[in-house]
Amino acid sequence: MSLHRRFIRTVIGFAVLLGATLILAPLVGPTRIALARAFDFSIPFADNTDAQIFFIARLPRTLAGAVVGALFASAGVVFQGLLRNALATPFTLGVSTGAALGAVLAISLNWSISVIGISAVPVAAFVGSLVAVGIVYALAQARHRGISTTVLLLAGVTMNAFFSAMILFVQYFASFADVYRTLRWLMGDLDVSSYEPILTAVPALGLAFAAFAWLARPLNLLALGADSAESRGLDVARAQRVAFFSASLATGAAVSIGGPIGFIGIIIPHLVRLLVGSDHRLVLPASALFGASFLVACDVVARTILAPIELPVGIITALIGGPFFLWLLIRKR
Repeated sequence: MSLHRRFIRTVIGFAVLLGATLILAPLVGPTRIALARAFDFSIPFADNTDAQIFFIARLPRTLAGAVVGALFASAGVVFQGLLRNALATPFTLGVSTGAALGAVLAISLNWSISVIGISAVPVAAFVGSLVAVGIVYALAQARHRGISTTVLLLAGVTMNAFFSAMILFVQYFASFADVYRTLRWLMGDLDVSSYEPILTAVPALGLAFAAFAWLARPLNLLALGADSAESRGLDVARAQRVAFFSASLATGAAVSIGGPIGFIGIIIPHLVRLLVGSDHRLVLPASALFGASFLVACDVVARTILAPIELPVGIITALIGGPFFLWLLIRKR
């Protein structure tokens, strides 16, 4: 089968799965709603409980889950291709930990500044991710032309440990209430009740996915090694920079919306490779679509399994994703 036909079949298949997930997820919850009543605009919105639940409580977090899942999964693919390391994740290079430090500072210091309707926490998280990106990139550029993936990995791991220590330091002096809030945020949560965080992430999402579309072929060449890629006409330094900054931008945007939700950036790329192969021209779009579906489904489980108590979605992604991945891996073997 030609690559073009495989691409169409892959994208259509995962897009149908995502569409079904987006339609069904807002309808599922401890309180039943009537979809016809929710879209009955003849009823005043203040008196339409179904519309309030659908448009305020469920639809924003469903869309947020789709955006965050797509960003984390795609960033995981790009980081694994950049570092040529199957264990690389959006958390490997310290970007998400830098974002977490920014959010913890905003919570513990009670920053109340809001930007275009967005609270200080996601803004601080995104700024923290940019600071981490700048430090890691500067270290990786210090003695090499282009980016040294070895130095990049070592710098990322080091900054990860440093930012984690800073988070613990800030928490040590914070109040019990602030520590609880930071722990809940660090578990990953999609408790989004408005569309502003999603709209704010749209520019970063657009830039990241435009770069990902260009990176599909370069990542295939980088998998052969830098020398082999250069011999085939690839500007390796440029491809590495685009991969690093686009994946870091996607990670920072995702963390600013939903917190550091683990497991998606490593589990989804590997699941997709088992299903469609290792060609990044298929893996990247399939991972984005499947990552969105997976996180939305996990969020549905998180808010319904112990209703009216809502679990952090990061717990569900690990509990569901780990055993499922092991089962699929054994089945493929």
